[in-house]
Amino acid sequence: MTKRQGRLHLNAFLMSVGHHEAAWRLPSADPFANTDIAYFQNLARIAERGKLDSLFLADSPVLWGEIGRRPSGALEPTLLLTALATATSRIGLIATASTSYNEPYNLARRFASLDHISGGRAGWNIVTTAGADAARNFNLDDLPAHRHRYERAAEFVDVSIKLWDSWDDEAPIGDKDAGVWGDTDKIYPAAHRGEFFQVAGALNVPRPPQGHPLLVQAGSSEDGKDLAARYAEAVFTAHQTLDDARAFYVDLKERTRQAGRDPEGIKILPGIVPAIGSTEAEALALEEELDRLINPEYARKQLATLLGVDPEDLPLDRQLPADLPDEDAVEGAKSRYTLVVNLARREKLTVRRLIGRLGGGRGHRTFAGTPEQVADAIEHWWRSGAADGFNIMPPVLPSGLEVFVDQVVPILQRRGLFRTEYEGTTLRDHYGLARPANRNPQLAAL
Repeated sequence: MTKRQGRLHLNAFLMSVGHHEAAWRLPSADPFANTDIAYFQNLARIAERGKLDSLFLADSPVLWGEIGRRPSGALEPTLLLTALATATSRIGLIATASTSYNEPYNLARRFASLDHISGGRAGWNIVTTAGADAARNFNLDDLPAHRHRYERAAEFVDVSIKLWDSWDDEAPIGDKDAGVWGDTDKIYPAAHRGEFFQVAGALNVPRPPQGHPLLVQAGSSEDGKDLAARYAEAVFTAHQTLDDARAFYVDLKERTRQAGRDPEGIKILPGIVPAIGSTEAEALALEEELDRLINPEYARKQLATLLGVDPEDLPLDRQLPADLPDEDAVEGAKSRYTLVVNLARREKLTVRRLIGRLGGGRGHRTFAGTPEQVADAIEHWWRSGAADGFNIMPPVLPSGLEVFVDQVVPILQRRGLFRTEYEGTTLRDHYGLARPANRNPQLAAL
């Protein structure tokens, strides 16, 4: 393997009882864990024991899929992470929130609050949200066009940054003798008037401990990569092959450079779903057991929705039809559509086999092996220039996270690839990123 400087970044992507859609059917699983705070606090402590960079929670403002398929309904992530902040002291806390179905003022306030409560450990995964069902929950008849959603997202982030920077770090004084709590000359109203938003005042929360919460992005379409190049400090992505991951890595780093930013300031983290066993045969047996428990009819409906076809057009024991919609016509999750279609075509998978592959990680790379083999797979992609780290997506929780922390992390530590102790207190510290200076133009004019 080639030499590479630095260390891996590892996040724990938490999803109810595991990322495999059939994990809830295992005898050891609690099918109601998705609303159990104590359950998530336990997961957070396990991840922090492994010195992982952060916890990550996905989210969508819609009841996703059919509730017959897997545990459905999720706690709002910034609220859940606030509870997890009190159960931990170092691990980062990244929540997904949509720019399509929020307003900058409310969302900037929530993330500033989480950053204060956690002592500087908050991160925002910026998404535009695909799917007409979500749009119809927010007074819209249909999904806004893909480019429109990303144009709104860019302005949304700009406004959020203005709001976080609307307080000078030295605005709070707390001078009891003078009777002056804060310096009004160091408050800078957003005064924003744009295409999508008008925001007049300053935020009603002081500037976050990190300056800005860590900005994360998860879309891999052309528009998504352009948004990431402008703003993101970490990118969550999905790739099935090393070549695809490496091409994405090179492309996004170059886009970041062209956007006038240091490419080292953006960390690219593909997802990996590791089924881990004491032997390879044991890991494969776990993977096979989970795949046997998938309900194919539920899964076929979900696949049909992604592909924009009728479920009846997807016979389980045939390959995908040749006349699928063109990618350019897709207004939803463009990058995931392309990944799934390419996977099915490349490996000539039947719909049934494709469902099995997607059931483990929804398009993220699945891998079954021993702790040593999982560590090898992670190191190989990292050294090959395909990733700065990984989103760890255990197929079964909590056991899959426990075995990763207790058996895979020590191997990576012995190889000098991962920290043995936290070296800072904030999420930006974990990523090796500086606290951003206040960019408010009113401050710059002084």
